[in-house]
Amino acid sequence: MADDDGEGRALLVTMLSSLGHEIVAEVGTGRDAVVLAQAASPDVVLLDVHMPDGSGIDAAKEIAAMLPATAVLLFTGDHTLRLSDQDVVETAAISILAKPTPKKTLDSALRLAVAKAQALNAARRDADRARQELEERKVIERAKGVLQRRTKCTEAEAYRIMQRSSQDRSVPMVHVAREVLKSEPGFGA
Repeated sequence: MADDDGEGRALLVTMLSSLGHEIVAEVGTGRDAVVLAQAASPDVVLLDVHMPDGSGIDAAKEIAAMLPATAVLLFTGDHTLRLSDQDVVETAAISILAKPTPKKTLDSALRLAVAKAQALNAARRDADRARQELEERKVIERAKGVLQRRTKCTEAEAYRIMQRSSQDRSVPMVHVAREVLKSEPGFGA
């Protein structure tokens, strides 16, 4: 948590602790928030928007870029503050809360932010896994084509050749497929 107001920060720490939240760091500057967030990898970071060494928005952008699984909540006493569309995207902030925030609202916002960040992170992992599987499938399909051309076999036979080689050598089929493609003249050109 980062807030340049020491009294306000102490009040928030007390409030969050009473709600059962573990505070891994409390700082007075955005720079310190970035450094400690990187070291601690917290579930959520609570940042005051206005701090003496720059804005909490800048700190949020850095934290979001370094730790995409960490939820970011901004809070401010400036009731006229409006985030630009770019700030919203780059900070990955789940919410912006007004100071002072009622205890139950703060608790709910923190819990919601963590849940949303976890769901988003799981969706990213699923998308990365699907992307990887698609790339591997493309490699296998290209290798089947090479084997079909070389051996004059059917697609199913080419697949079985690679499958057998994969099983005999206890390696994933994509490794066998990559070897087939590497053996092809002009590979990588």
